[in-house]
Amino acid sequence: MTINIKKFFAALPSIRANVSGMINGFSMVELLIVIAVTTLSVAITVPIYSSNVMKAKLSEADANLGSIRTQLRIYYGNNNEYPTVESAALVVGATWNDINTGQLNGKYFDDSSYTYVSEEGTEFTITCIAKSMLESDRTIDESGTLTGGN
Repeated sequence: MTINIKKFFAALPSIRANVSGMINGFSMVELLIVIAVTTLSVAITVPIYSSNVMKAKLSEADANLGSIRTQLRIYYGNNNEYPTVESAALVVGATWNDINTGQLNGKYFDDSSYTYVSEEGTEFTITCIAKSMLESDRTIDESGTLTGGN
């Protein structure tokens, strides 16, 4: 059996014409299905992403507030009182802790986000200032109660 090569190659243009005539693009229904699936995917993932970002912000604030609270508990153990500061003072640079510049810097908050108040030396409040990252300031007191920030 022999193949006539000239006939084979001569037939190629007509084959190409038939195939290209069948491929005109996507139908309207196919495009609508792709758009619907994409829209549904975005509608599901955006709220989940936003919720996870808020959880990450709260986690960063809570971790740093806990570290500062630990420093205050160490101070209390040595002095039987908390350092007295009547108005909100920055935590970094205070004489009562070992927190160095940059240690409280994170993705969402920095050293200047954290303040401390203790009017009588028996109780305190540490605050993470929201700075548009949280809905409200996040605070912790000497008992470890976290409030705000949602």
